[in-house]
This record gives sequence, C-alpha cells and structure tokens, in this order.
Amino acid sequence: MFSKSKINDPSPRPDAAKPTSGDKPLDAPKPAVPSSGGDFKAAAPKAKPPASVLSSDLHITGNLKTTGDIQVEGVVEGDIRAHLLTIGETATIKGEIIADDVVINGRIIGRVRGLKVRLTSSARVEGDIIHKTIAIESGAHFEGSVQRQDDPLTPKSKAKADDLEAKPAKPKE
Repeated sequence: MFSKSKINDPSPRPDAAKPTSGDKPLDAPKPAVPSSGGDFKAAAPKAKPPASVLSSDLHITGNLKTTGDIQVEGVVEGDIRAHLLTIGETATIKGEIIADDVVINGRIIGRVRGLKVRLTSSARVEGDIIHKTIAIESGAHFEGSVQRQDDPLTPKSKAKADDLEAKPAKPKE
C-alpha cells in the first residue's frame, strides 16, 4: 500500500552527527590504558587536595593521621602522621611526627621521623630526628640526636620484633 520513499526521509547533515548508542560521546572520559607493567592507569589523574591547615588559635589534644598534607600553626599534643607536614612559626607539637616530608619552622618536643626533614632558621626541636635526608639552616635550635636510616618511617624496634617473630627460636640443648 503505502511505501516510504527515500525522498521524504530527512538525511542527517554531516556537521550534525549525533552519537548512536554504540558510539561514545565526545566528552566521555578516556578509558584506562595499560602501562608497561600491565597495571591500568586512569587517563586523567585526580587533583591533589589542598593541605589541611590547623590555625594558630587551635589547640588539639590527640593524634592526627592522614595520607595528605597538614600545615600546623597551633598547638598539637599528640602524634602526627602525614605525607607532607609543615610546622608553622607559631606552632608547638608535643609528640612524635612521622611524615615523608617535614618542614619545621616552629617548636617540636618529641621524635621526628621523615624521609626529608628540614629545620629552618626559626625551628626549635627537642628530641631525636631519624631521617633519610636532612637540612638544618643556620639559626635553628636543636637538642637531641640525629640518625640516618634508609627507611626512617618504620620504627627500628618494630622491625626487629618482626624479624624475631619470623625466625623461630633455636632450642637450647
């Protein structure tokens, strides 16, 4: 009866191509691509969040732990673990610090463990520093011992305890 002719069909214009269900939209994220090691990497890395700032009027009693960055301007009575830790000139820390990168401008009473530790001229440290690399500016005040380790983030006492557990004790004859 009735037939549809191609003359009446509107043909798509080449400049107005629309994606079909099988096509990906132009603004779609790129798929993960395997790296040389076989692992998959995201095409666009996530933006690094800004450092958490503890202001000079803040007093914290307790431990802080993050995989991100922290900038301390106030007082912390407790241990801090972070990726990058910046101690401001007005800050006082009473506790142990463990971080990949530590920049000290203020006062610390306690042990510092870091891959990179930097004491600026305004730094005041009372405690031991265990580091992979260290820089101490002229004018910094430091009372304690300095020890270089390839892995300063892992306490030696824990590493020794793990070694003892791994090796069975020899029975005495």
